[in-house]
Formats: sequence, structure tokens, C-alpha cells
Amino acid sequence: MKLQSILVATDFSDCSGAAFRTAAQLAQTFQAKLILLHVISMKRVIVLSEYLEQEPETLVAILRERAQQRLGEFLKQWNSEDLEVETLVSVGFPFQEIAVKARDLAVDLVTMGGHGRGGQDPLDKVFFGSTAEKVVRLLPCPVLCVPLTEET
Repeated sequence: MKLQSILVATDFSDCSGAAFRTAAQLAQTFQAKLILLHVISMKRVIVLSEYLEQEPETLVAILRERAQQRLGEFLKQWNSEDLEVETLVSVGFPFQEIAVKARDLAVDLVTMGGHGRGGQDPLDKVFFGSTAEKVVRLLPCPVLCVPLTEET
């Protein structure tokens, strides 16, 4: 198997950190490009815009800036090897955006945490599955779901 590029989806959780560390090890082994992606949930933007009585576009701009800052903080915490990492912020439905970016960038592997922050509605999970499960169903490339372990 040859890996040239690896996409890591992050929600900034410790589980995403474990997925990043695994991807970083693989990137070093295969000398692959590492891409870190955070998706701002459009569903949450809509709810926030109604609650705060602000335009969704205004909130997206603020959330994008904050996500870029958090990506930097995430890399300081989890990128112990100081690898070169491309960062991306996208807006939409997380599972769809991860799949679209993976296809657009023609990555060879997607890594993500086996479970994230638990922000998804429990009823949605029962009927529709987790973000990781949806990504696995959508992508033709391998998806590595990394659980959070005590060693992380």
C-alpha cells in the first residue's frame, strides 16, 4: 500500500488527537502529505444565528477565524514531531464535507476519531449513525477510525 496523502478530520476532541497522532506516524512512515480538516456544522450555524439574531454569513466568518486558531492550538498539542501539516476549514454537514474534501484532494486515507464530542443528537445516531460511519459509507478510500485509549 502506498500512501501519498492523509486527511485527518478533527472536532478538536482528544479522540481526534489520537487519530492525528496515528496519521502522523503513518505520514512519517510513508512520507505522505498530512491534511488537517475541521468542519463547521451548518446545522449549528443556523441554530446559533437564530438564537443570537445574527446573519449566518457573519457567524460563519467568526467561526472560521476561531476554527483556524483552534487548528493551531490543536497542532501545538498533538503534533509532537513538528510535521508540516496543511490545515483546512470547511462549512457544511461534517460527514459530507469530509467526503467531498477527501475526494477533491484525492487522499489515500482518511483518519478520524472513533467517537468525538458527542454533539450529535442521540436520536440521529440511532437512525442515521455517527459521522465516522457516514464517512465510511461515502468514501471509496480507506477510513481509519481511531479510538481514544489510555495511552493517548
